[in-house]
Amino acid sequence: MRGVLVTGASRGIGRAVAHAFAARGDRVAVHYASSRSQAEETLAALPGEGHVLVGGDLSDPAAAERIAETAHARLGGLDVLVNNAAVATSEANAHPVAEVSYDDWQRVWRQMVDVNLLGAANLGYCVARRLIARGAPGRIVNIGSRGAFRGEPDHPAYGASKAALHALGQSLAVALAPHGISVTSVAPGFTATDRVADRLAGPLGQALRGQSPFGRVGTPEEVAAAVLYLASPEATWASGTVLDLNGASHLRL
Repeated sequence: MRGVLVTGASRGIGRAVAHAFAARGDRVAVHYASSRSQAEETLAALPGEGHVLVGGDLSDPAAAERIAETAHARLGGLDVLVNNAAVATSEANAHPVAEVSYDDWQRVWRQMVDVNLLGAANLGYCVARRLIARGAPGRIVNIGSRGAFRGEPDHPAYGASKAALHALGQSLAVALAPHGISVTSVAPGFTATDRVADRLAGPLGQALRGQSPFGRVGTPEEVAAAVLYLASPEATWASGTVLDLNGASHLRL
């Protein structure tokens, strides 16, 4: 039984990841930034016992430290960190160069980089240092994005922050291997969460499903299954990996 911290676990992929770990008998810290009621729903639905709720804004370095310490203390030690929390793409934060004002450009970049990259980096540091102090092996799994590779023309800050997250994971994989800590990333394609249900229901949905030769989009459970494998003892040798999980909708050479 391991202690697992899943950030952004109030819904969507984070909720599915939290459930997958709980179903295998792990104790899970369900992190949320502002959606406490949804996080409580996630917590209540987890199988097993010993799960906890942890709130905090990952864009604040001090909050990242408190999140790590609270999860560590309440779970009796942290063995796995899943960096899932992110400022996702939406119509409200679109920032194509030719259309957005400079003020809005700066605002969106700061918001996405602070959470998607620096929040994950700070939390990864705090969890890794606790693992090193315990002399315990551990796992860090980052949830990146297909957009890091194919580009996000309407959301360049998102694509850049996820590409940087992948690079961070590979740097940490090399740095932390001598301590028995594996670091990997998953790069999902478009995934059917409640947040994007409206996009899938309308005319855009057909185009999104058509991106994959399977004729559909991914599910949170498929991402969770990949995370569960990468966090397993059997996947130690996969450290440094960025796993594409997009139904062949984007292929890298």
